[in-house]
Amino acid sequence: MDTIGTGNAAGDLAARYSAVRAQTEKLCDPLENEDYVPQPVVFVSPVKWNIAHTTWFFEEFVLAKFVENYERFNEHFSFLFNSYYNTVGSRTNRNERGFLSRPTVRSVFEYRRSVDDAMLKLLGSLDRSSDAEEIGEITTLGINHEQQHQELLLTDLKYTLGQNPLDPVYDAEWAREDQPALGKGEFIKIDEGVYDIGHEGSGFCFDNELARHKVYLDAFSISDRLVTNAEFAEFIEGGGYDDFRLWHADGWDWVRANEIEAPLYWERHAGGWSHFTLQGKQELAPDAPVSHLSFYEAAAYAEMAGMRLPTEFEWEAAQANFEWGQRWEWTASAYLPYPGFTKPPDAVGEYNGKFMVNQMALRGESIATPEGHSRPTYRNFFYPDMRWQFFGLRLARK
Repeated sequence: MDTIGTGNAAGDLAARYSAVRAQTEKLCDPLENEDYVPQPVVFVSPVKWNIAHTTWFFEEFVLAKFVENYERFNEHFSFLFNSYYNTVGSRTNRNERGFLSRPTVRSVFEYRRSVDDAMLKLLGSLDRSSDAEEIGEITTLGINHEQQHQELLLTDLKYTLGQNPLDPVYDAEWAREDQPALGKGEFIKIDEGVYDIGHEGSGFCFDNELARHKVYLDAFSISDRLVTNAEFAEFIEGGGYDDFRLWHADGWDWVRANEIEAPLYWERHAGGWSHFTLQGKQELAPDAPVSHLSFYEAAAYAEMAGMRLPTEFEWEAAQANFEWGQRWEWTASAYLPYPGFTKPPDAVGEYNGKFMVNQMALRGESIATPEGHSRPTYRNFFYPDMRWQFFGLRLARK
């Protein structure tokens, strides 16, 4: 399967597996046991569930399939820690993941150790296995899947801590949120033409990046810098949340139904704005990229500015001309399959394809994305009202 070819020797794959698994646990170092369990809303998963689910992925799709007479750590864990794989079987309801005081945090980490031991034993004998290629492909997918959950672990945890009136600190050294936006605020002209879109080569990609194809683009210009906190504050002060003319109909309904007045985590005070971060509550840095915006808010800001969001194809064609990686960037594109896209067989085919409806595409990466995980063809996707991830925007115009 082209989506998950590794090109790595067995030893390199085992080392990468170990490094990524260790990084997940490092993210948990600042936590207390009580931090692992809460689930304040349905779209946020508890830390304990995130670290168990990534372990279940390797047990379910690698060990149970390729290790003869493999004995599962706990026969109930497939039900508890399956996310959305109907092929595998039934699962606990997503909104009930935080109800689980048991298994304990200690048991979940014992589960990780057991699966890691079995995985490393399997990878150590990979050169002698007739299934080496398939094992390598699925393990590589699992590694990238775990990196996705490393980002989710941080953003889910931030949302959970952000509901606490004590404004708890996750890590006093996690100072990435207020770093200045990269770029000069200039617009880069991109010529009209036919551009190749999608992944090529032997490196890893997800299946939704495949079916490389050509797209014709009219000439356009795109900002070399993300919209900043200060710029978005001007949108608020100018009545942006009160002017229906700036909003999509669904967005306007969302604003009114939820009484939205600012980006998620912003709080107005006499001197301006503060926001909740993984360092606790901080004064809003005016030059940092605005974050935690829904697609609706991003599109309304662009409308106010007399511009628009780039399409995901424009973004990909232009990305070599600016620095990116501070925020996931909303695009004007619906998340849809590329021409010629085909879903892989079995449960792996549920990874991306079945979500290609009613969601919007984002490009780039964020300050919570693990290093080396993203690439210019990476396609993220979320519902347009979601904003608990590090979502921002970049403006485009003709």
